[in-house]
Amino acid sequence: MIVADVARVLNYDADLVEVLPAEHWRGPFPADWRDRALAALEAGRIVVFPHLRFLVEAGEMVLLDQSLAGRARKNIGFDPASRQLSNAASDQAGAAALAGMIERFSDQALGLLHDLLPSYAAHLDRGRASFRPNEIVGRAYSPRHDDKRLHVDAFPSRPVRGRRILRVFANIAADGAVRRWQVGEPFPSFAQKFMPRLKPPIPGSLWLLKLLKVTKDRRSLYDHYMLGLHDRGKLDDDYQAQAPRTDLYFKPGTTWLCFTDQVLHAALAGHSALEQTFYLPVEAMANPAASPLRVLENIAQRALA
Repeated sequence: MIVADVARVLNYDADLVEVLPAEHWRGPFPADWRDRALAALEAGRIVVFPHLRFLVEAGEMVLLDQSLAGRARKNIGFDPASRQLSNAASDQAGAAALAGMIERFSDQALGLLHDLLPSYAAHLDRGRASFRPNEIVGRAYSPRHDDKRLHVDAFPSRPVRGRRILRVFANIAADGAVRRWQVGEPFPSFAQKFMPRLKPPIPGSLWLLKLLKVTKDRRSLYDHYMLGLHDRGKLDDDYQAQAPRTDLYFKPGTTWLCFTDQVLHAALAGHSALEQTFYLPVEAMANPAASPLRVLENIAQRALA
């Protein structure tokens, strides 16, 4: 989709989106912006910056090429801690340039969160970043791996043990292509539908997965049930056909962030997006009761992490 009607693209539903007019990645930001961003995120809304552009430098424009992504996975990964790039089909010079661009975005995303959400700053754990060059339309995946289906994020190999998943996205498409999302129902109602259908793990299986190095750490009960919600929701064709949803459009030059473990979302169209993942302890939230961990514990009537 090419931007033809900017008013349409920016006409966000206030029940789903908090729009902030920031144009720079670092603060200081007004106290009102900080309060609005915090409240919106913890309520399961998306914070959108329609004018916060990640600047792709002139020499980096050649990196916005869908052929640069390897075939192993749909995204190019980057680990800010080790500065290692993965799944990039590029020569050494191209890989170094690509790593440099993603690292710059990662650093800017971290600076944004530190200044916009100061109560989170000391508690954030920066995870992996990714570059998503490929057009979503026309890609075919199994239902479990198809992000065009509504889902909440849960990572099979990287247990979070109750921590929140906070992700920052930026559309850097050079051709005007809009990134189209759909956002579904609130997490508590989604969880109430599917949690009763999930079975507890087989005794000892969570330790065995770590022992066999299927997971990088032992899954908690929370990880087990969140993965179950992710899979059951995606695999339920009736739910995917009938579930309530709202379209959101992010034009190039837009940055947005949300708790993707809470916001039921699907990515339907677009290419050339950057993403940085952060983890946050539930205890660092202003309202821990709104977290998926507490919602699931209320349903299960037991501690899950």
